[in-house]
Amino acid sequence: MKIVTVEQMIGLERKSAELGAPPDFLMENAGLAVAESARGLLGDVRDRSVVVLIGPGNNGGDGLVAARHLHDWGGSVRLFLVKRKTEEDENFALCMERSISWIDASSRGALEKFDEVLSSADMFIDSLFGTGKVRPLEGMPGEMLKRVSAARLKRPELKILAVDLPSGLNADTGEVDPATLTADLTVTFAYPKIGLFRFPGAARLGRLEIADIGIPDHLAQGITTELITSGMVRNLLPPRPLNANKGTFGKLLVVAGSANYIGAAYLACEAAMRVGTGLVTLATPRSLQPILASKLVETTYLPLPESEHGVIDSDAESVIRGQVAGYDAMLLGCGLGQHEDTIEFVRKVLLGGFVNIPLVVDADGLNAVARSPKWWQKLPNRTVLTPHAGEMSRLTGKSVTDIQNERLDVARKGAHDWNQTVVLKGAHTVVASPDGRARICGAANPGLASAGTGDVLAGVIGGLLAQGLMPFAAATCGVYIHAMAGELVKAEIGDTGMVASDLLLASPVVIKELKENPSPLMGEVR
Repeated sequence: MKIVTVEQMIGLERKSAELGAPPDFLMENAGLAVAESARGLLGDVRDRSVVVLIGPGNNGGDGLVAARHLHDWGGSVRLFLVKRKTEEDENFALCMERSISWIDASSRGALEKFDEVLSSADMFIDSLFGTGKVRPLEGMPGEMLKRVSAARLKRPELKILAVDLPSGLNADTGEVDPATLTADLTVTFAYPKIGLFRFPGAARLGRLEIADIGIPDHLAQGITTELITSGMVRNLLPPRPLNANKGTFGKLLVVAGSANYIGAAYLACEAAMRVGTGLVTLATPRSLQPILASKLVETTYLPLPESEHGVIDSDAESVIRGQVAGYDAMLLGCGLGQHEDTIEFVRKVLLGGFVNIPLVVDADGLNAVARSPKWWQKLPNRTVLTPHAGEMSRLTGKSVTDIQNERLDVARKGAHDWNQTVVLKGAHTVVASPDGRARICGAANPGLASAGTGDVLAGVIGGLLAQGLMPFAAATCGVYIHAMAGELVKAEIGDTGMVASDLLLASPVVIKELKENPSPLMGEVR
């Protein structure tokens, strides 16, 4: 599923028209999709009151088509038209043939009537402005949307559905007008727009649905930004042959842990095992090994020399050098800490030129290399870097604010400049490849904003690398499995109090669902 800019969407619609799918055809499909989603949100539209705010452009036309279908299915529909010319408007004429009630929003007493119908409405449909030129929601449009927000505060049961996107949301940047509504459901057309995955706009969508309106898929083949979907991940997962042994599913070396961050090593190793890795070995400070062995009973160990309790000595690099060739992938960084001896150890391992297997660098591994000039020139090939915004700031020199404002561009540039796969973590995690491709995770779950969830993600990606996936594929699958595990836990206990270890048993459940259920998973953008 491609993710598009406004310019790309306009181009796709133009090319579609050239191939025989004109705007009227697309509008009819879009309006029908909105009506069907509205019916699904209400459960049944018969005798339900639906208010539709109709704007002057194509978004308003989509709303008129939806209104006609909802009326035909038994709904009680009222239209409020904002600066819309009704002459020669076929969709408006079709609504008039059905005697659907309508009011010109500029007419005397329109706001009072608007308040009156909102007070008993079951649903409000926002088809005011779409992905066209962004304009301030001033005057009558802004006032009407503010009154919808006020009505929602008084009557939380009022459902709000946004057509393509909530009016006032910039489809490229995610910026919003103060009057922009927070919808229960947003039905966007053909392809999701990049601004729908950028904040603050992403918080205004409610549930996001993507409606097929008849634009041929091949027209979007050249677009390099995609939404990570269950279908994509299902096709990338490593096979599980019946005659396998543990070597079939790879050997992962995890270099992790320090006196203050023992749990990070546990979470990373357990996560790797829970996605099917055949053998996981933990290289950790020698004094921590007995503690972790009481919890990680399936993991093997490579105790590392210490300069002091729980701190890896810089000379421990020789132990890794002597063992790394026996593994299929390595994960380094989770909970290592930032003691100077450990930083020197990390630099020797990552920049020493002897690691020739796929690699995940996370957390303190990233913090350590960020201190070295031109560190990216010495990293092994087939590396996945997994920074959050703060770590990306240290790697790039950009402020956290700038990174969060341009997450896709920053991740893509980092992947290109460093010639490695980059996973920029956070709400709507971005996975970027050196060749310019990028994938965005549709999930944003506050339950994942807690200590240790990044260690779980690193372990999942490392485990998939060990099983033979290429870095971009392993990162894509890892991000999706991690996010959907979070959605499973959220559905069971909510997003407050979710902890990283909750994700461990949920991860194989996600993989099981992917293999057995062809439908999108719970919590996935549909």
